[in-house]
Amino acid sequence: MLKISRDPFLRFTTLILITSSLFSYGTEARLHYYNDIHNPNSYPEPPYSSFSQSQPPSISPDPDDLSQPPSPCQDLDQEVVHDVRNYGAIGDGITDDTDAFKTAWDSACSNDEDNNTVSILLVPFGFTFVIHSTIFTGPCRSYQYFQVDGTIVPRDGPESWPSGFNKRQWLVFYRIKGMALIGNGVIDGRGQKWWDLPCKPHRNVNKTTALTGPCESPAALRFFMSSNLSMQGVTIKNSPQFHMTFDGCHEVHINSLRITSPPSSPNTDGIHIENSNSVEIHNSVISNGDDCVSIGSGSYNIDILNLTCGPGGHGISIGSLGNQNSRACVSNITVRDSFIKFSDNGVRIKTWQGGSGSVSGVTFDNIQMDNVRNPIIIDQYYCTSKNCPNKTNAVFVNDVVYQSIKGTYDRRSPPMHFGCSNNVPCVNLTLSDIDLVPSKGEMVVDPFCWNAYGVVDELSVPSISCLKSNPSTLLLGGLLGECGAR
Repeated sequence: MLKISRDPFLRFTTLILITSSLFSYGTEARLHYYNDIHNPNSYPEPPYSSFSQSQPPSISPDPDDLSQPPSPCQDLDQEVVHDVRNYGAIGDGITDDTDAFKTAWDSACSNDEDNNTVSILLVPFGFTFVIHSTIFTGPCRSYQYFQVDGTIVPRDGPESWPSGFNKRQWLVFYRIKGMALIGNGVIDGRGQKWWDLPCKPHRNVNKTTALTGPCESPAALRFFMSSNLSMQGVTIKNSPQFHMTFDGCHEVHINSLRITSPPSSPNTDGIHIENSNSVEIHNSVISNGDDCVSIGSGSYNIDILNLTCGPGGHGISIGSLGNQNSRACVSNITVRDSFIKFSDNGVRIKTWQGGSGSVSGVTFDNIQMDNVRNPIIIDQYYCTSKNCPNKTNAVFVNDVVYQSIKGTYDRRSPPMHFGCSNNVPCVNLTLSDIDLVPSKGEMVVDPFCWNAYGVVDELSVPSISCLKSNPSTLLLGGLLGECGAR
């Protein structure tokens, strides 16, 4: 349990430590067939459909806003701990404790004793709490600490999911303006019975994939239209579908988080970001059955640092974008100092044919690969069925830097694959200090390029001779302004 000493010096020191710790993936373009499905229509519905998701919230820091986290220079008068057991939670792993959690949240959220009070909702160590699909709603009167030291689980499987409750989301945080999810506990989605549903994609003994569906399954944690969020320390595992999603969020700081599920678990993205900006994912480990991190439309200013992905999964992906001829805009994405191992993909940009918009300002820097099938890939022919016709439009991919990408790859695929649209080329691709060799010491496979333009700054392994020289700006027409500047 988080305790703040009443001694002024110890209180001051403890607050500094708390605050600093919280903020500190042939010869012609070909169709690719994967088992991950990122169809926007399959995402969880917002808690209230009357609110638009078209733009992320624009919330500026306000020194007088009580939702801001306490400054280490402030002298806190009081901490108020809301232990869920004091609100009727049993924690025996059998009893439904949803009402107790809701009451505890409402009490913590409405706390307004004074400006210097910290509200802590405590999930204590040594207990397992069962919660069904729930929305924790803000904004709250003060910055909230949701401290998970014990274990939180849903009811076990789709048959036990309460009738009438949303099967696309489990724990939802809605319109929160200042919250830290912290602790050493576990949020366990108990996903096995959901993964076993016949509508889910499954691998047969020959490791091919049979796609069926669609199939409703809940994301474990969803943050919707929220800002000023921090996550640290908690383990999130075995989600029925995505583990953690951010939709319409601003200022998100993730540090030292662990997300885990079996490599065979379908559609279990670790962290999915949509219509969100100013998101940091640092010093974390994700091992799952789908994208380690997936970045969707409307996202910009995303910084990923010291992330370990795998074993298993589909690497770090921008997309999929442009489904059903939609417009998608993604910009200013940085992935650095990270490690991807035993994964289907390394760093990937994937778009559907027929879309519009752009992906720009992307940097992959100092990424170590260990036995990755597609270390560097742009796939503008992404499709989840066997028959996807060619289309004229495409999301424009521009200004992507690959720097210091090193390690080993599975020789079944080229180490670099730039499969760009027939009509909308990928341009301004920059490769520097690339060193990728087969994991079993076999002959190096040549990179694959289709309608891809760029430069190679330094000698790279393997040699990259298939990129074309960048076309003139005039030839690109209006593509450069597809999404405008941020």
